[in-house]
Amino acid sequence: MHNPVRWFEIYVADINRAKIFYESLLKVKLTNMPFAEGEMWGFPSNPDEWGCSGSLVKMNGLTPSGVSTIIYFGSEDCSNEEKMIPKFGGKIHKPKMSIGQYGFITLATDTEGNMFGIHSMK
Repeated sequence: MHNPVRWFEIYVADINRAKIFYESLLKVKLTNMPFAEGEMWGFPSNPDEWGCSGSLVKMNGLTPSGVSTIIYFGSEDCSNEEKMIPKFGGKIHKPKMSIGQYGFITLATDTEGNMFGIHSMK
């Protein structure tokens, strides 16, 4: 059985601001993925590991819409990223909370108003 999610896109109004936010928070380097309809920056990926990758996208006619889809980024301990989110311009929506045997999550909004989650097992 394959994981059902293959790709995600986070739509943004200010691509540079969003890129700085996610690169700083997740300690990753996004890669430019040129396409004719706008601007796209991809998250790093490893096809041999569990999960999926995706990108930040700025495209005319598509704007951030808050909580229509929530992407969860993996973490060693989501409280670590939770402490950094406000420093990089985001806001905590729900602080770290237990989801029982499935670990813990933090819900936050990025600099563009998109809600996202951080998931960890501790």
